[in-house]
Amino acid sequence: MLETISNVLTTIDDFVWGIPLIVLILAVGIFLTIRLKGLQITKLPMAVRHIIANEKSGKDGEVSSFGALCTALSATIGTGNIVGVATALVAGGPGALFWMWLAALLGTATKYSECLLAVKYRVVAEDGHIIGGPFYYIEKGMGKNWKWLAKIFAFFGVGVGLFGIGTFTQVNGITSAVKNFFDPEETHTISLFGLDYSYAVIIAGILLTVCVALVIIGGLKRISRVAEIIVPFMAVLYVVTALIILICNVTKIPAAIVLIVQSAFGLKAAAGGMLGAMIVAMQKGIARGIFSNEAGLGSAPIAAAAAQVEEPAKQGLVSMMGTIIDTLVICTMTGLSIVITGTWDMGLEGVAVTTKAFQLGLPFPDQLCAFILMICLVFFAFTTILGWDYYSERCLEYLSGGNQKLVKGYRWVYILAIFIGPYMTVSAVWTIADIFNGLMAIPNLIAMVALSGVVVAETKKYLDSLKK
Repeated sequence: MLETISNVLTTIDDFVWGIPLIVLILAVGIFLTIRLKGLQITKLPMAVRHIIANEKSGKDGEVSSFGALCTALSATIGTGNIVGVATALVAGGPGALFWMWLAALLGTATKYSECLLAVKYRVVAEDGHIIGGPFYYIEKGMGKNWKWLAKIFAFFGVGVGLFGIGTFTQVNGITSAVKNFFDPEETHTISLFGLDYSYAVIIAGILLTVCVALVIIGGLKRISRVAEIIVPFMAVLYVVTALIILICNVTKIPAAIVLIVQSAFGLKAAAGGMLGAMIVAMQKGIARGIFSNEAGLGSAPIAAAAAQVEEPAKQGLVSMMGTIIDTLVICTMTGLSIVITGTWDMGLEGVAVTTKAFQLGLPFPDQLCAFILMICLVFFAFTTILGWDYYSERCLEYLSGGNQKLVKGYRWVYILAIFIGPYMTVSAVWTIADIFNGLMAIPNLIAMVALSGVVVAETKKYLDSLKK
C-alpha cells in the first residue's frame, strides 16, 4: 500500500516538475531580468546599503525592512539548504548545483518583483494588521476577474505550509539529525504505529512542538523578533563552518567546479545518456533551488508586505537579497562541501550526505562535526517552521475572508502537524513538498508576467526619486 502511494506521488511530482514548469520558471526570470535591465546585479550595492541602514519609513507596516527580510529568510533558510541540496546532488549529480545557481541568479529578479508588488497592493485589515502577497496583487493588480487565480494560490499556500515546506520536511530533518547524533544505531527504540522509533526522535519531536507553539501563538511580531535573533546567528555559524571545509580543501575546489559544470551538461554521462543526465540535473537542481530560496513561489512577498516602508521598490531591493544569501551563499557552501568530499556518490541519503561531508572536510573529531551540523539544521528548520506558519495563516485569512477564529484554530492544526511530522517517511515527505511547491508557483508566475509593467514603472519612479 505504502509503495503504491509512493509511486503515485512520484508520478504526480514528475508531471508537476516536468519540463514545462522548469521552462516557465527560467523564462519568467529571464523576462524580468531583461525588463529590469539586470537590476539584481547593477543595484546589488544599493540593496546591501538598505539592509545595513535598516530604516523604518511610512505609517503602514508591522516590522522593519530587515525584520521582514529575516522573517522571509527564516522560512527559506531551512532543511533545503542542508538536506535539500544533498538530495539534489545524490539524485541529479554535481551538475544540479549549477542549475541551482542559474535559477537563483534569475530568481533574484523574480523575488524583487514579487516583493515590490506585495508592498504596492497590500491592505490594512480592520484590526490594523497588514496583509499582502500574491493573492492581493493578483486580485487588485490583475483585476477582480482574476480572483479565482488568487484563491488557487492561497489554497496551495496553505497546503505548502501544512503539508510541505512548513512542517513535515523540517520536522523530519530536525528529528533525523538529532537521531543520527544521539542514537545513530537506533539502540533505544519504542514501537509506535507498528514501527520502531528512536527515543531521540520522539523527545526531539515533543520539544520542537512545544517551542513552535510558544512562538507562533504570539503572531507575526514574536516570529519576527525570534527570526531577527536566530537567522543572522545561524547563517554566520553555518557559513563559517563551511568556509573552514573549503579552506582546508582549497586545492580540490577547481576540480570540483569543473565537475559541477561538466555534470550540468551531461558531459560525464555515458555515451547516449548526455541529454537524460542533463535533464535530471536541471530538474533536481531547479526544484531544490526553488524549494530553498522560494523565488517565484510567492511566499516571501507575504512577509515583505508587512514591512514599514513607503517605497515598494525599496523593499523589493531588500527582499531580493534573500535569494542571494540563501542559494548563492549558503546552498553553494553545502554543495561545494559535498562535491569536494565526494559524499554525493557514497550511497548515503538525506542529512547523512552533508554530515559525512562535514566529517571528512573539517579538521575536527567526527562527533563534533556531526554536532555542529545538527545545531545548524535544528535552528534552520525551526525558523522555517515559524515563517511558514505565518505565510499559510495569511493565505487562509485571504481564503476565509479574514475569519480570525479559523486562523487561530489553524495554528493548532499546524502544531499537530509538527507533532506527527517525525513519523512521516523521508521520500514521501519531499515528494509531497515538491508537488505543492510547483502548484503554488504557477499562479504567482502568471501574475509576474501580467504585472511586469507595474514593476518596471515603480522601479523607474523610485530610481528617479533617488536622482532628484
